[in-house]
Amino acid sequence: MNHTNYSIFIRLLYRLPRYILGLVLFSLISLAISAFIPRKWHYYPQSNCKMQICVSNTGIHSNIIVPTKNNISDWHKFFSISKLGVDTAPTYNYLSFGWGDKDFYMLTPSLSDLNFSITLKALFIPTSSVMYVQGYQVIPTHLEVKCIRVSKNDYLRLIEYIERSFQLDPKGKTVRLGNGHTVNAGFYAAVGSYSIWRNCNSWTASGLRRANINTPLWDGLSTAIIFHLNNSCNLEQKGKIKK
Repeated sequence: MNHTNYSIFIRLLYRLPRYILGLVLFSLISLAISAFIPRKWHYYPQSNCKMQICVSNTGIHSNIIVPTKNNISDWHKFFSISKLGVDTAPTYNYLSFGWGDKDFYMLTPSLSDLNFSITLKALFIPTSSVMYVQGYQVIPTHLEVKCIRVSKNDYLRLIEYIERSFQLDPKGKTVRLGNGHTVNAGFYAAVGSYSIWRNCNSWTASGLRRANINTPLWDGLSTAIIFHLNNSCNLEQKGKIKK
């Protein structure tokens, strides 16, 4: 390498950190903007929107909340509601479903419990996943919750999506991994790998899109999902889900 080429190489080497920093900042800004851009700009009016679903926001995770039983689905037939958590109550009226990284989800009940090494592993190394299921008598009021109406067909597609997210044993039964962070919750083995490209909120958004519900262009944040939660029925409530 002659002196001229060597000088150019040194100058590029010194500038490399700035290029990397610029790329990181550009990526973060692009993601932030994408979180506020909806995937759908136009809605086509729908009729027969008799079913209602809710989405909760814990600050980290988003969860889909549906009735335990209605004229379309009955979760009692899918797994044992009485063995959901420590509180063996088979009379839950609603179930909340969330998907995420096994270690991160099971070891991080709140923002204050964030662990740097577990977070990095979850983001950059594809890892096994879990389903987090909670039972409620009424829609939770201690969380940010937003509810909308959907058609029966859209609701059924969402339920099928949630069911297919559970890993089943050779007998076709769900695999319970342990108690949840509250007495009304439990962890179950799930299908799919967690990564920076598919996180817990991406799972929620994918399910909502199957139910014809609008989601952000980048769906990695629970707050962004709540912000865009709307559909062509254009009916939002924070009350009791119709059974």
